[in-house]
Amino acid sequence: MFKLVSDRSTNGRDMRLAVVQTIQDLMKTNDKIVALEADLGGASKFTDIQKTNPDRFVQCGIAEADMIGIASGLSVEGFIPFVHTFAPFSVRRALDQIYLSGAYAKNTLNIYGSDPGFCVGANGGTHTTFEDMAIMRAIPNTIVIDPVDDVQLEWCIRQLATMEGVHYFRANRKAVRQFYQAGSEFTLGKGNVVKEGKDVCIIACGQLVNDAMDAALDLEEKGISCEVIDMFTIKPLDVDLLLKEIPGKKAVVTFENHSVIGGLGSAVSEVLAEHGIAVPFKRHGVEDCFGQVGSTDFLQKEFGLTSQDLEKTILTVLNR
Repeated sequence: MFKLVSDRSTNGRDMRLAVVQTIQDLMKTNDKIVALEADLGGASKFTDIQKTNPDRFVQCGIAEADMIGIASGLSVEGFIPFVHTFAPFSVRRALDQIYLSGAYAKNTLNIYGSDPGFCVGANGGTHTTFEDMAIMRAIPNTIVIDPVDDVQLEWCIRQLATMEGVHYFRANRKAVRQFYQAGSEFTLGKGNVVKEGKDVCIIACGQLVNDAMDAALDLEEKGISCEVIDMFTIKPLDVDLLLKEIPGKKAVVTFENHSVIGGLGSAVSEVLAEHGIAVPFKRHGVEDCFGQVGSTDFLQKEFGLTSQDLEKTILTVLNR
């Protein structure tokens, strides 16, 4: 059961601290959990794990593919590895190792890709990934997660620590607006209807769920009733929820900090097509382009991922 906070203007913990503190807590009761880092311990705060559990921390250096290989080997020996690097390096640079040493070999990997999409900020285009979820979706038997806040992120990590297989979760390193109350519980593979509505179904993931809610509440004042679904599990997608909630809507819009190719929008469009659901539909995300340098606020606006941008898209779809 989940509950929303009453004030969504307040930030939660740094997302990276939510990751680190949860792993540290799990290590107290599970001696099989290990952490691996690719020379970004300061940026990720994984150095905190190195201090408290030095014998269960591996600093792999700037060698992401090797890190995945090491983590896979630790999995063979019965360990539960959590690995971190920036999102583009965790997926693009280590793809073959994730595919073969991880998924194909049926090992367990918990991969934390930080600062996806516009969250990269001033690190620029080389450090930007708009395609990480698309890549990880395509690998057989993976789980792909994009949590909205630190509460949901912590819950997901605790669940993944009990599961076998290759799991990818992406999150901003820094604090984002709180959405769920502490103690909220979720179900992997199940979306959350966080706002009811009869006209438009907005399906969002990650920290943009907050922006989707902003847009929905603003449109409500203009007489447009919007439902908002937090689809934090991109794979497996909650098909049953979509088939229940979409029929009867005047429009469906997906909203993601990711390319419109291969991510949440693609996953939802596949469901609509395969089930013959005819409804005005729009994938709102990053168009076919590379990243660039700027603050996160600038980049969010530059790539058209604000609540105001979403409102314009919804109005356009409704007026087709």
